[in-house]
Amino acid sequence: MTRKSIERLALYSESLSLSWPLVAVLALFHGLMLFAPWFFSWNALALTIFLHWLFGSVGICLGYHRLLTHRSLQLPQWLEYGVATIGALALQGGPLFWVGTHRMHHAFTEDNERDPYSANRGFWWSHLLWLVYPRGQTFDQEAHCHFAPRLARDPYYRWLERYFIVPQVLLGVFLYGVGGWSYVIYGIVVRTVLLWHSTWLINSASHMWGYRNFAIEDGSRNLWWAALLTYGEGWHNNHHAQPRIAPAGRRWWEIDMTWWVILGLERLGLAHHIHRPVLPKANA
Repeated sequence: MTRKSIERLALYSESLSLSWPLVAVLALFHGLMLFAPWFFSWNALALTIFLHWLFGSVGICLGYHRLLTHRSLQLPQWLEYGVATIGALALQGGPLFWVGTHRMHHAFTEDNERDPYSANRGFWWSHLLWLVYPRGQTFDQEAHCHFAPRLARDPYYRWLERYFIVPQVLLGVFLYGVGGWSYVIYGIVVRTVLLWHSTWLINSASHMWGYRNFAIEDGSRNLWWAALLTYGEGWHNNHHAQPRIAPAGRRWWEIDMTWWVILGLERLGLAHHIHRPVLPKANA
């Protein structure tokens, strides 16, 4: 066993307790994935791909991340609420939780005590274990409010934080009415699990593998296949170097599908005050 492995095992030897409700939810969704082959249809698969993009790119990448967390752009209030609600449909928690923990990550990147999903604690910690082993301020509601005070003051975001499961239930009822259990399995279960792991790869893989355009202190990397799976978020070194900039890509071939959505909204007159890059000298 390597020294690095021993050090990581020591980190897990802390007195941590599993969050059994979260373990049960994760196990349930992954277990239900086993039924997917019996409910397969091409329409259901197309639904999965579309909702993965809608809830992943528009909801999480644009809404929760670039809009609410980093204020990289501004939208009319009605549209901001709509995009945030799409983010809640990704089943990754309410806006206060998501924004609060992500701002902690940027404030204390790779600090084993204060970064909720520090990559220094190993791949599986930053990918998944941080969710099922609550520690520090990760699930502290007061800390979320401290890191996201604007959202904490907003009545709609407070409601969405508490009842983010409600839109998901309504979506499930709608999908059952339109396409039966096939649409529910693929539109809720398969889509959710795939989107979970796509998003989590930015916390884990994009802090371990890939290349760097910017020589910054943390270990963030640009990882092309993670960028494809997350509609641009995998250009993670670029993002950590300039977190408030709306586009994640910097080179012409760093494809950022979420940036295309932002440009479309700008052309429609719906997105404004968009933060664009003023590039420092990048590494060759």
